[in-house]
Amino acid sequence: MRPVLSAGTSVLAVDAAPNPWFDGSYVADNWDTIMGYLGEHVRLTVGAVLIGAAIALPLALVARRNRLLGAAVLSLSTVVYTIPSLAMFALIFPFTGLSATTVLVGLTAYSLVILVRNFLVGLQGVPDDVQEAARGMGYGAVRRFWQIELPLALPAFMAGLRIATVSTVALTTVGVLVGHGGLGQLITGGFNANFYRAEIVTGAVGCVLLALVADVLLAGVERLLTPWARAARA
Repeated sequence: MRPVLSAGTSVLAVDAAPNPWFDGSYVADNWDTIMGYLGEHVRLTVGAVLIGAAIALPLALVARRNRLLGAAVLSLSTVVYTIPSLAMFALIFPFTGLSATTVLVGLTAYSLVILVRNFLVGLQGVPDDVQEAARGMGYGAVRRFWQIELPLALPAFMAGLRIATVSTVALTTVGVLVGHGGLGQLITGGFNANFYRAEIVTGAVGCVLLALVADVLLAGVERLLTPWARAARA
């Protein structure tokens, strides 16, 4: 009998042999549940990276203006990244409970060390003479940022988003600690079911493919947003 799992459970009939590393019938029989876990994985990843970017950009702007404050911001984000996921969830749990929000908050915090650094590098890479020329043409701070600094810093911004996204896809699996690990639920479910290989491989391969697809999509977005970069390389 092929093992079939229902959404939110990991109960499998695993005693039957053989135990292959990949089983197409397992994927077919459990397609709806796998897609449910994939959807949760995507929502957590996208949400964490978008919220992280919204927090990281103003932090990077502040860090560029004040070197001491910038060093403090970078140090704090690095310290947060070193906190083990179990400890992180323990700190968040009293406020959010065993929910997807707990995972989202943790993933957002972890993304900041990557996003803040890359955003800051991008902003610092804008040539001083370009900024001076913009000021001389009457550009205010806001207009200068949107029309001059942001386009020039965009390659570094996108590099940070790509790294943060791939990293978050991997980190999302630790959400199994609170029951919201996306495709990680399949991996732990397989281990809990007497090392059921097909379930483990399905979850692991799904994570890898999701990370690759996300990176390719972001690379495509970067190419669309920075046509001048392609022309320079050509």
